Amino acid sequence: MQVTLAKTAGFCFGVKRAVNMVYEEIGRGPVYTYGPIIHNEAVVSDLNRRGVAVVEDVSDPRLIPGASIVIRSHGISREEYEALKCRGVRIVDATCPFVRKIHRIVQEQAAEGRSIIIIGNASHPEVEAIRGWCQSPATVIESIDEADRFCAPKSEKLCIVSQTTFNYNKFKELVEIISKKGYDIRCLNTICSATEERQTEARQIAADVDAMIVIGGRHSSNTQKLFEICKNECENTYYIQTLDDLDLAQVTSMANVGITAGASTPNNIIEEVHKACLK
Repeated sequence: MQVTLAKTAGFCFGVKRAVNMVYEEIGRGPVYTYGPIIHNEAVVSDLNRRGVAVVEDVSDPRLIPGASIVIRSHGISREEYEALKCRGVRIVDATCPFVRKIHRIVQEQAAEGRSIIIIGNASHPEVEAIRGWCQSPATVIESIDEADRFCAPKSEKLCIVSQTTFNYNKFKELVEIISKKGYDIRCLNTICSATEERQTEARQIAADVDAMIVIGGRHSSNTQKLFEICKNECENTYYIQTLDDLDLAQVTSMANVGITAGASTPNNIIEEVHKACLK
């Protein structure tokens, strides 16, 4: 059996940076992350064993002066950031620089009088954070139906940005639908380059193999997008979190197998799956 492992599989720059920043805080006193640092249960469990706890609200009583709170790569809203400053905790901002750039964009564009449209998943923490840096309510669009139904006064000026991990082809499709409505639009493709490269490589590999394995956390948005892309190219596409989720009998009979992984998947999990397929 021939096994092709995607070169772009595994931690992206922003996730790797955020995880490293948490480990660097261990031993400096109480350490918390604002939400799970990444959408990967293995990493979160390891940090928990080392004394790092997760908080979900800025009013959590454990957030006392002297404690460290690490903001994950998804970022948080301006309101949440200011509330944390008022708590007197040590803020370790691990917001991905690509996400931070979107925060600046929506602030500036809103200040110029443009209404903000975010292409992405409204319930995803990154999108929730981006909305929190807009100076007025923002519209989130994820589907063709939502793009078709979007309506605003013709005189309204728009700025379109994207969740960094959104499907690039779908982003272009939704922007095209909105653009045909005749608005004054400033469109900024804020999908990070690593996401585009990962999706492109996954699509290419999936198109040439008999089975495709996608590794990542169940709540990982970018991994879910990878699965959708691969499934469109290869019917035998399997979404797993670890090797334990993989039925090797399903893939060992295949002549060619491809493997990719989301941006929050540790290298040791990827290597374990890769080695198992090579046996």
